Amino acid sequence: AQLSPSFRLISPILSFQALISHHVTLADLNYLTEEKVYEILALCEEIGNNSLLIGVIGKVFSNAECLVRSFRKEESNASLDSQGRSENEKENASMSASSASRSGEDDGSHDEVTVDVAAVRRVYDRILTDEKAESALVNAILCVMPSVEDELTYHDACAFDPNYLNLFVIVMENCNLHSPEYLDTALPFVCKAMCRLSLPAQARLARLWSRYDVRGIRRLAETFQQLITYTVVCHKFDEDNLVNDNEAVVSAAKCLKIVYYANVLAGELDPQQNEEEEDEILESNELTLQELLGEEERTPKGPRVDLLETELGVCVSDCRQPVVSFDEFINEPLNEVLEMDKDYVFYKVNAESKFAFMSCPFILNAVTKNQGLYYDNRIRMYSERRITALYSMVDGQQANPYLKLKVRRDHLIDDALISLEMFAMENPSDLKKQLYVEFEGEQGLDEGGISKEFFQLVVEELFNPDIGMFTYDENTKLFWFNSSSLENEGQYSLIGIVLGLAIYNNCILDVHFPMVIYRKLMGKKGTFLDLADSHPVLYKSLKELLDYEGNVEEDMTLTFQISQTDLFGNPVLHDLRENGDQIPVTNDNRKEFVTKYADYILNESVKVQFKAFRRGFHMVTNESPLKYLFRPDEIELLICGSRNLDFHALEESTDYDGGYSRECRVIKDFWETVHTFGQEQKRLFLQFTTGTDRAPVGGLGKLKLVIAKNGQDSDRLPTSHTCFNVLLLPEYSSKEKLRERLLKAITYAKGFGML
Repeated sequence: AQLSPSFRLISPILSFQALISHHVTLADLNYLTEEKVYEILALCEEIGNNSLLIGVIGKVFSNAECLVRSFRKEESNASLDSQGRSENEKENASMSASSASRSGEDDGSHDEVTVDVAAVRRVYDRILTDEKAESALVNAILCVMPSVEDELTYHDACAFDPNYLNLFVIVMENCNLHSPEYLDTALPFVCKAMCRLSLPAQARLARLWSRYDVRGIRRLAETFQQLITYTVVCHKFDEDNLVNDNEAVVSAAKCLKIVYYANVLAGELDPQQNEEEEDEILESNELTLQELLGEEERTPKGPRVDLLETELGVCVSDCRQPVVSFDEFINEPLNEVLEMDKDYVFYKVNAESKFAFMSCPFILNAVTKNQGLYYDNRIRMYSERRITALYSMVDGQQANPYLKLKVRRDHLIDDALISLEMFAMENPSDLKKQLYVEFEGEQGLDEGGISKEFFQLVVEELFNPDIGMFTYDENTKLFWFNSSSLENEGQYSLIGIVLGLAIYNNCILDVHFPMVIYRKLMGKKGTFLDLADSHPVLYKSLKELLDYEGNVEEDMTLTFQISQTDLFGNPVLHDLRENGDQIPVTNDNRKEFVTKYADYILNESVKVQFKAFRRGFHMVTNESPLKYLFRPDEIELLICGSRNLDFHALEESTDYDGGYSRECRVIKDFWETVHTFGQEQKRLFLQFTTGTDRAPVGGLGKLKLVIAKNGQDSDRLPTSHTCFNVLLLPEYSSKEKLRERLLKAITYAKGFGML
């Protein structure tokens, strides 16, 4: 029946009386359950308004203790005391607190979610349909979060009550947190309070959330991402108003890190598959720059380690397949406004007092992280130059501020190997100087272009199948270490050094390794799953063995002895177990056979070659944040560049000089011609103009090509300055002549001096 106005005025009194008639009062509501909420909703429907529900929300959701006790699973709700806790739970909480205070760590015994998450979601679905109820929720969160922040900051509440995290679990299940009502007010307070969680508590929360399905983890990530994006879009950030100083963005990024590691934990992990300890890299006997200047070194040597990652005992490279794609954790609007030079300074110097987004590399795209790595490399090069200058003044040594290589084209590998070995033996830190290459008998100052050509020639020679260092698969177009190679370890170390130097000097190499190589460089072993990429035929055979439904022993007659072919085509037998030829492969032990087979192919058989290769790589990168910032797939992108050649993006980013402009006839003819090139011709063009045939990190749009006018119409070929990515193009009289001259130039170009 329609309620009269007078009835509506006294409805709060009637609602309170209705509570009394059901033996419930607001004073008794120390926690909520799904059933209690439904009772209250029924009463509200009976009296005709939701004032009772709003009052209950205000009481429970604005009180941390009430909220922590709410929505427990059935077994947790048994025999609750007046404060909402069972006797066993109180005892466990006391024991947990004393244990945590002694060890400072969480043993993981309380990682089970005691909140009935499904019930919480159903309750939110019912109460969020009412605008006043939602407003009450917003106000309650605003009220409770400052006190939660204080309890976590000054009393470490999670150490004394293992269920304190339930508060955040319940609040974060609100599916409307991404709406403006919460983004403007409540959600920043939630993030700020969550950032006060101790490291063990953050790890526990990550483990709790790792039990969610893909939709649950994605929703959590999207909630924090929405706050970051919303804040970035609504504010103007620049070098004077840094996004690093915005508390909402910073706290949301820190909370997103917890979800990120929950996503890692929920994915496909192989945490035990780690390479043996790295070889000790020889350090320079020279004093550091800080020691020479009498200063204390501000940052420790070696790569940074994420504390939450250490607390969880897992690293990102352990995760083969996350539940939610890693790309979904990248926030592009944030990357656009981030002042990376300042962020890098905060990361390296002021990490304790100033937040740096480099400490949350998952939120940065490859371009931004590469920029941070570039700053790190350049500063290290500058530091090495200063050390050299100081030593030259003190000891009278001849200054050699560069890693200078003088090589002959017809003895390229021998010269490079001898020079780099000398540097590595005498002073490994010299490898961290800026590379300067000179080809004997050729003119040309190395401003980057000669180094690019040097790298390209070294790679072409060392990866030549005729040398036998690597085997080449025609189907996958990938190289693999030749386990029976006759080359010495120095050659493999040279390849590792070249890869490290390429990253260090911001060059792209034309190498084709399977992803398992980059995983191994990051400290992981190759496993059966990696064979799908590196040895697809073998992977298919072993997969069929695992899936075979018949009798493996009788039908396949395999043993734990395998055969390989050496460099000369002779079979080589290897026992996967002692006396392997006497041990048949059966349905029961076939998983062991497959595991050992994959381990032998990917790890054991190439142990010597890969160890030398890895050692060379780490000679250059051992103090770099490379491993901290990049995942294995991103390492490949750094070394090899992008395979996607978008020449339309290159056209948009190209600048013009010497009288040319975008509207000139020759320039229009040029781009029309280039767009008709095939893939191979486009690679040749990039090689001719930039010194490499790959796109940089971020694609060709990030490449700054300059096309300059080089005189009037003539029969001269186009030329280039690969050091500066400059193409010198004569003003040809016709499109046909331009095409003929350009194709001839890019097809036959190699070395300096061709006109």
